[in-house]
Amino acid sequence: MAELLIILSGRVCCGKTTLAKGLNARYGFQHARSSALLLARLNKESAGRDELQEFGAALDKKTSGRWISDDLYRMALREPNARGVVLDCVRAKSQVQNIRRGYGSRVFHIHLDVKDDDILAARMATRPVEAVKETKSFKEISKHQVERDVPELAKDADLVINTDIYNEQDALTLAASHVGLFKNTGAALVDVIVGGQYGSEGKGQIASFLAREYKLLIRVGGPNAGHKVYEEPEPYTFHQLPSGTRSSNAKLLIGAGAAINKATLLREISECKVGHERLVIDPMAIVIQKDDIAREQKGLRNTIGSTGSGVGRAAIRRIERQKKTLFAKDVPEFKAFIQLGIDAINHVRCDGGRILLEGTQGTGLSLFHGPDYPNATSRDTTAAACLSESGLSPRCVRRIVMVCRTYPIRVQSPEGSTSGVMSGEIDLAEVAKRSGLSLPELEKCERTSTTNRPRRISKFDWPLICRSASLNAPTDIALTFADYIDKGNRDARRFEQLSDSTIQFINEVEHVTNAPVSLISTRFHDRAIIDRRQW
Repeated sequence: MAELLIILSGRVCCGKTTLAKGLNARYGFQHARSSALLLARLNKESAGRDELQEFGAALDKKTSGRWISDDLYRMALREPNARGVVLDCVRAKSQVQNIRRGYGSRVFHIHLDVKDDDILAARMATRPVEAVKETKSFKEISKHQVERDVPELAKDADLVINTDIYNEQDALTLAASHVGLFKNTGAALVDVIVGGQYGSEGKGQIASFLAREYKLLIRVGGPNAGHKVYEEPEPYTFHQLPSGTRSSNAKLLIGAGAAINKATLLREISECKVGHERLVIDPMAIVIQKDDIAREQKGLRNTIGSTGSGVGRAAIRRIERQKKTLFAKDVPEFKAFIQLGIDAINHVRCDGGRILLEGTQGTGLSLFHGPDYPNATSRDTTAAACLSESGLSPRCVRRIVMVCRTYPIRVQSPEGSTSGVMSGEIDLAEVAKRSGLSLPELEKCERTSTTNRPRRISKFDWPLICRSASLNAPTDIALTFADYIDKGNRDARRFEQLSDSTIQFINEVEHVTNAPVSLISTRFHDRAIIDRRQW
């Protein structure tokens, strides 16, 4: 049986059905109509209001109002996974008493009230024809004893809403808040994954590993970031969808601050077999246009090593508030997926479900806080910025996981220019020498996920990690590429099996970041993450 039973009362045309439909559509309540229950008992598809009123009154007298409680129980059994049931409506005190007696504290009674009869009469005159046939005027219906007694139910109600003052959305918000649907919207149910260096830290694999623990996965950023996830026979690279899409059954959200390449997203939706019941795209996510890509590839790609994906130019278009700006809501192919991101978030939070927010790129590339402007990406990449792009409040955060590589990378510099400074830059041959890994394997691995260009690599940059930790305040560190310290780490399944030099390195990371290294990736494989979390 559902955990919550909302019962509605009120005079004819006061807004009960509208409220019930809203609770059904937005919050997943099973919509029960007392008229439908009566029609089922009469074995009819439709009937006049007079007939239903007389039949209902006779049933109330015969069963002391118990019939509606019994019918509700049988109906609720047919949809056991519904958040609750909203009954539209009760019309007798005995009905309310029996429902409360049967369902106890799970019952919440909302009475809708309108003081002005002219408002109700006008609503009735424009109401569409339904299974209940109106054979009399509003004035005549109001004379029936059942209808005259309805206002008395306000005395028993847990909440009274005046729908001559409040509109449909007002009433829905008030009802949802009073029954406790928003009680978890401030709870710490959100975990955030961010990069601590210059991107390509392995966030995708960490996100995929954790994804099964969450009800909702959120991706922000744009297609200029590729998150590679281990799969057999070939890895899969996500540019738009969350990296846990294929490793979990969680709901998916592309936040309002995201930038979308239409073709890329549609391809990932198809390849991952994602239906509209699973994916939500916020209507205000910006869509990259061909001109955005062309202008970036002509300029920034050859000066700072940009991917040329058009994300920055799309952001400029949005900031300048150009009329030709294209949003997700404007794309016909996205229509089935469009929903306000905050509504999707609240739906999960209200049930106490956990949320994983996946940031892109790295803190060192932040447009605001990166140490090497203009060698930066087109957005802020810190945890706070990711929360803003998704529509989440900092109050909701439980954990911040900052992902760091043992050897940070940057994209290859354009000819005659640079992709940015690196502290202690070395070559892959030096990494091979230190770790025992083969140089050809490293050269194959160290290519960018989006443009397939070679990467530059450097020794671990301690000041950069200290700076990133200050900006993100991580609760946890996920350390990746432990095999770059020692090839033997690839065989480690537990922390104590790591090499002594690796354990010493981890201790130093924990001191500098003031956070535990809770996840350790020893190689690119689905069984290669040592999980030391205490959460």
